[in-house]
Amino acid sequence: MKLITCGLPYANGKAHIGHLRTYVPADVYVRYLRLFGEDAIFVCGSDCHGTPIVVNAEKEGLKPKELVDIYHEHFQRVFSEIDIEFDYFGRTDAEYHHERTQDIVKKLLENGYIYPKEIELAYCPSCERFLPDRYVEGVCPYCSAIARGDECDQGCGRHLEPGEILDPRCKICGAKAVYKKQKHYFFRLTEFRDFLLEYLDNLKGTENALNYARQWVSKELKDWCITRNLEWGVRFPGEDLVVYVWVDAPIGYISFTERACEKRGLDWERIWRAEKKESEIVHFIGLDIVYHHCIFWPAMLKGSNYSLPDGVVASGMVKVEGKTFSKTRGYVVWLEDDYLASGLNTDFLRYYLVNYTSHQKDLNFSWEVFGEKVNNELIANLGNFLYRVTYFAWKNFKDGGEAKIRANIDEDALRVIEETVKKIRDAIENWEFKIASDAFMELSSFGNNYFQSHKPWELIKSDIEAAIQVVSTCLHIAKALVILSFPVLPKTMRRFSRIFGFEIENSKVEDVLSINDFVIKKPEIPFQKIEEEKIAELEEMMLERIRRASKMEEGILNEGEEDIKTGDKMSEKEDLISFEEFKRFDLRIGKVLRAEKIEKSKKLMRLEIDIGDEVRQVVAGIAEDYTPEDVVGRLLPVLVNMKPAKLMGVESKGMILAADVGGKPVLLSPDRDVEPGSKIR
Repeated sequence: MKLITCGLPYANGKAHIGHLRTYVPADVYVRYLRLFGEDAIFVCGSDCHGTPIVVNAEKEGLKPKELVDIYHEHFQRVFSEIDIEFDYFGRTDAEYHHERTQDIVKKLLENGYIYPKEIELAYCPSCERFLPDRYVEGVCPYCSAIARGDECDQGCGRHLEPGEILDPRCKICGAKAVYKKQKHYFFRLTEFRDFLLEYLDNLKGTENALNYARQWVSKELKDWCITRNLEWGVRFPGEDLVVYVWVDAPIGYISFTERACEKRGLDWERIWRAEKKESEIVHFIGLDIVYHHCIFWPAMLKGSNYSLPDGVVASGMVKVEGKTFSKTRGYVVWLEDDYLASGLNTDFLRYYLVNYTSHQKDLNFSWEVFGEKVNNELIANLGNFLYRVTYFAWKNFKDGGEAKIRANIDEDALRVIEETVKKIRDAIENWEFKIASDAFMELSSFGNNYFQSHKPWELIKSDIEAAIQVVSTCLHIAKALVILSFPVLPKTMRRFSRIFGFEIENSKVEDVLSINDFVIKKPEIPFQKIEEEKIAELEEMMLERIRRASKMEEGILNEGEEDIKTGDKMSEKEDLISFEEFKRFDLRIGKVLRAEKIEKSKKLMRLEIDIGDEVRQVVAGIAEDYTPEDVVGRLLPVLVNMKPAKLMGVESKGMILAADVGGKPVLLSPDRDVEPGSKIR
């Protein structure tokens, strides 16, 4: 038995191509395991707790559970569309998960691995509350980069304990935070250093994960603060605190396994609590969460007497069009709004993700390369062979609506198929999904060459037995390709297998090598070519997003300033734009009629601005430097065709422009009176 898990998607936003870098290869891996006769359980679920969910829920005027409900359903829907099939997809805010998490925390307490300690935490005097995790931002004490409360996400990538960050400020109101003492609970991670070094030496997985983890453990480990000041989360036993999200999230692997085993009538403890190892546990994750899975997680399991993971498979990072992945800069492919809405076969995307490069290397998504790869490889090679061979067989040997061809297979072709099976098996054991997909594509190339060189369209006129052997051999190759490519291309091969008269879901590797007579139904073309116009349309959609992407969601966001919603920073050098692109900006002079500070925000001010044909409400981040009295009556430049956004629950339908002087906004005005609504050119 093998248990395969995927890092839990955070129920705080929509799915994008970066998510699939982990989930598609994991699904491919599970399908190949089952094809090779191994019993596998595949679990995942929504990560529902943590500060970002609370912050975003507050901004949207929702309760945390309401926000989680939206994105949990979204991920379930998108995964289904992409043919990622989990045995159980749970959620960490479920009662069964809270119970399992508290059980493990209590066991760690009983075993002496959790202790209380009074520490200094960032406290916002303005909001009158302690600031957990991502409610606080400041300077990393190790590399001096701008960092969020629990991680130096813009610099060295180091995990930060509460109280470590320098120059803290509140991310909600922008006020400077102070440090105050409060009791919290710590996990004795330092006691597990020797265990972790030995464990990592025996852990299987991709080298990018193992090397990264060894480097961290060989350095100084610190005890880990595992409680937070939040209402939303798993309650820490006996305290008005919740456990840190990185404690409860991986425990989802256990609680979801319980539910999956319950559905199948299995004992989950034989996987997670067996005295003698009976099952293998493999985690598929992104490279950015190796620290948690290779250090914190096995130490927690060891301390609470649970079974340890046997493998950690980490994917490389994702780039889009050669640029660093960035949602706010527009370098992102949204799965639902972009790919699924395009109507393209989802197998095309699965193939690209596993075949573009090695799993542990960075993947670059380019619409142009995507189109070329699908058309020139998947369609011109595999699709061409499958349709060409099955249509020839059906057309020339049909009896009624079906063609019947007796088995007569070339021994050389059988050896090539056997070699392909071995290549794929070896590749999957080493999580080399590109090598596995290359193997079946090479078999397809062999089939194309075999069909072309043996010319059955000529043999059928002069030597029917020789023609039957060629067609039978090619059909056997085609059947093997359908079965061997199914884990990567499930939607297409599920449909195409019916031409051969079998349901692919029940196929095993033995079916690839078994020799039987063929009954072929009239085939359909397996893949439709992606037209150049479609690729151009998708590229233009991305370019438009990049052109329109703006960091200035608060009204003003200066170059180099961190966006409090995403944690991304503006690049110091913006891309050049054409005059045609500039003309898309609707810039006008507006007159401020009314202004007021937004409650609970130190930075934001609500403005009512006359822009000529209407009065617009605009939210601007100027309240620290200007009073409402300073701006009422002033003429200001306004970007009118800015996408509306809600800030602290107040809708903003435009953006004022200002100069950046020493990190502070300086309002701009025309040098003489002009009518509100006057165009800026």
